[in-house]
Amino acid sequence: MGKIKLTINNRQVEAYEGKTILEVARENGIHIPTLCYLKDYTGTGACRVCQVEVEGVRNLCAACVYPVREGMVVKTNSMRALDARRRVVELIVSNHSKDCLSCIRNTNCELQRLCQELGVREDAFQGAKTTPTFDEVSPGVVRNTAKCILCGRCIAACKKHQGLGILGFMERGFKTKVGPVFDRSLNDVNCMQCGQCINVCPVGALQEKKKFMMLLKH
Repeated sequence: MGKIKLTINNRQVEAYEGKTILEVARENGIHIPTLCYLKDYTGTGACRVCQVEVEGVRNLCAACVYPVREGMVVKTNSMRALDARRRVVELIVSNHSKDCLSCIRNTNCELQRLCQELGVREDAFQGAKTTPTFDEVSPGVVRNTAKCILCGRCIAACKKHQGLGILGFMERGFKTKVGPVFDRSLNDVNCMQCGQCINVCPVGALQEKKKFMMLLKH
């Protein structure tokens, strides 16, 4: 693949054809926030947090899946991109449990960090929430869909890293959840309790049973 030239935030950079805007930006020290993206695992553009403005393109583009091209002009921090990014995070937060102080991922949460970065301080959208599932039956993993942001990273890790694929999306629209088929307990499926899903979860939707029990004691 040959090299091309493009402009990101008024800065000309070089990149190999076939790379995405996100990859090129990171290679050049340019920050674009993400949630669903996981290097070598996912590239679906599902969460839309990485939206950027590309000159000549009508709609905002998901940087994690949009390929670069010769002469492309990208703006990662335009007002339009920042507003859209903030609105996406506000929508995610609206269906989140928000018990941050008692959460095991407090101060080490990617969603919490994004809220701070984008200035999301309160509920912009209030109303009904997806009925959650709390599963603490398995010996090693606690699953709480009230904290899940539907990023799909645990699904990718389970399938691509361990080759099991026991996690997946279920239902549609507002009722969408992530978990084993038919929303069964992790204790009732072929789960190795390896913890790879915990390692890639950006929030506290999946956590170690041992740490969960320690948190309860305090």
